[in-house]
Amino acid sequence: MADEQDILLREIDEELKQENLQQLWKRYGTLILGGSLLLVAGVAGFQGWKANDLNTRIEMGERFAAAQSLANTSKNANAKDAFDSIAKDAPAGYQMLARFQLASLAAKQSDLDSAIGAYKNLADDDNIDSVYRDLAVVLGAFAELNAKSEGAGLIDRATKLASGSSPWRFTAKEVGAVAALKNGDTATARTRYEELSKEAAAPQGLRARAENMLDVLSK
Repeated sequence: MADEQDILLREIDEELKQENLQQLWKRYGTLILGGSLLLVAGVAGFQGWKANDLNTRIEMGERFAAAQSLANTSKNANAKDAFDSIAKDAPAGYQMLARFQLASLAAKQSDLDSAIGAYKNLADDDNIDSVYRDLAVVLGAFAELNAKSEGAGLIDRATKLASGSSPWRFTAKEVGAVAALKNGDTATARTRYEELSKEAAAPQGLRARAENMLDVLSK
């Protein structure tokens, strides 16, 4: 699960680096309409802002890549410091990514209570888009499955996601299956895995895991 999260976060990182000029024009273009002098001044100001924004994105991308490199080489203390810094002073998108990485680092170091708390904070943060809050719920639920305590309630929240329209609903259903197995409820686990194995929209890897688990449970 940690590897899948790393891939996902790298994809989000790449999206944050893209400069969508059309969106920028829609948002700021009206500020530079008017008289010719104002138009020239506005265009110059817009180009200056755009260059500065791009430079900021490049700088933050480099900082994030450096922090990720530290994490990938198991320099966890240095990686934590680097992600902590990004989480404090970076633009919102990179702050969010850094917070996810801090939670992931805690989980990799078996500090599950810290990981669960970090994921719960992300899941409860209304300033983050719902798709990422739902992701935090699912990742936190997996951490709870490996922890002694389930006090944060993320497993229950993931189970509710499984019956909704969240893009993470299939992974949330897998959480429910694993939770049922952990509680000795093999009948519910089998039902969840059967549902997942037949979900055409579910990721192929997830369907394959569900089929493998059904084979295991049938023995």
